[in-house]
Amino acid sequence: MSIREKYSQIHMGVQVTITCYAEDREHGDAACRAAFARVAELDDVMSDYRPSSELRRLCARAGQGPVAISSDLFVVLNRAREVAELSGGAFDVTCGPIVRLWREARERRMVPSAEAIDEARGLTGFQMLVLVSDASTAELRLPGMLLDLGGIGKGYACDQAIVALARQGVARAMVEAGGDIAVSGPPPDHDGWKIGILGAADTLSLHNCGVSTSGDFEQHLDVGGRRFSHVIDPQTGLGLTSGVQATVVGPDAMTSDCLSKVCGMLGVEVAGPILERFGARVAALIGKASPAVP
Repeated sequence: MSIREKYSQIHMGVQVTITCYAEDREHGDAACRAAFARVAELDDVMSDYRPSSELRRLCARAGQGPVAISSDLFVVLNRAREVAELSGGAFDVTCGPIVRLWREARERRMVPSAEAIDEARGLTGFQMLVLVSDASTAELRLPGMLLDLGGIGKGYACDQAIVALARQGVARAMVEAGGDIAVSGPPPDHDGWKIGILGAADTLSLHNCGVSTSGDFEQHLDVGGRRFSHVIDPQTGLGLTSGVQATVVGPDAMTSDCLSKVCGMLGVEVAGPILERFGARVAALIGKASPAVP
């Protein structure tokens, strides 16, 4: 016999919600504390807001040679680099300078100038991120480079929360963070966790995988009758204006997180082979994944 527990905390700038089935309330409390502690630990690793984060310390060493990094940061950067190569740079975590530029633009409600965009683009390029697995090092070859893990970090954190729960003996859980969801074993007497997609009639029934939605449903800039998404096209330095919202199901949330951006940017036909390589699929082209717990 197990009971359903649900907990929420703010991490990584979003509400992180854990729903799980545990032996009793005490078991659920302890397991979720461990999971939230793991998410907080990863925020200290991957945040581009915190000056003391490992990511920011790495960026401060841009142009100064290889830097030893943690296994967590290496895993995320390695997957990001792999997806960048496969997508021809459509997904690129080195676009931090452009992301910051558009973050400021949303606050001022003004589109950045062409000159500012060109300057920011000059500090990007996934080829300038060099990883050495044997030494577990990362090198940013251009001084002034900045990394942004907003398109992959929350998915990884969801996955790691699932791992932390499993270590505490909780094998049936769902973790949601800002449109990224990771699920382990299904709820009792169900085939999977029910995931609703805004704008789509059907729901998904999923277990042991990740699902992510990317689009302009939350963060965007409306100027002159145009909507610029917070999702940036690294090739142009512009926020996407297509309005496409892609929901992708993958083997884990780190994968579905970054591939939802690739799918929304390149379209299903172009992105299809990339998704197939990772065992992922498109679940919807419009809508936001949201938990609908049985």
